[in-house]
Amino acid sequence: MWWDGVILVTGGARSGKSEFAEKLAYERGKDDVLYIATSLPIDEEMKERIKRHRERRPSSWETVEAYKGLDKEILKREKKVVLIDCLTVMISNLLMEVDLTWENSTLEQIDEIEDRISQEVDKILIVSSGVEIIIVTNEVGMGLVPEYKLGRIFRDIAGRMNKKVAEASKEVYLMISGIPVKIKG
Repeated sequence: MWWDGVILVTGGARSGKSEFAEKLAYERGKDDVLYIATSLPIDEEMKERIKRHRERRPSSWETVEAYKGLDKEILKREKKVVLIDCLTVMISNLLMEVDLTWENSTLEQIDEIEDRISQEVDKILIVSSGVEIIIVTNEVGMGLVPEYKLGRIFRDIAGRMNKKVAEASKEVYLMISGIPVKIKG
């Protein structure tokens, strides 16, 4: 089942996902766009990345910095297009909220955390009726198996959330070296 308004843009690091998603958002919404930035300015490098993203976007776009409760942020505003950049950073932030010794975590604990993340994703998909939502995410399953347990947990959850969103999307694009390849829709 897919929702009318969901578009997923996935690919590897520095593949041009954000730029392509911004282009789609502008083409479809012009100035009527809500940009949801999920990154946290936790260090100087992230602050610089956030600054560059801001400078690249039209100043007329409304920007919200949040990584949970995104459905509420979308519903508060009546925008034609919503761009969420990015799902994997949102997942990472939600994982870091958990007070858990990851190396000693049980499968039951991990399943509970994944269920909470899945509920956040479901809420985004549910509010997509009547608004076009473009979601940027990183393709995390094509590289090496992470050496540490938390890395494997993140990769597995992100992979399953990417799959969930792709199944719900009317269009899916895979970015390869700056080239968008439409793989669904």
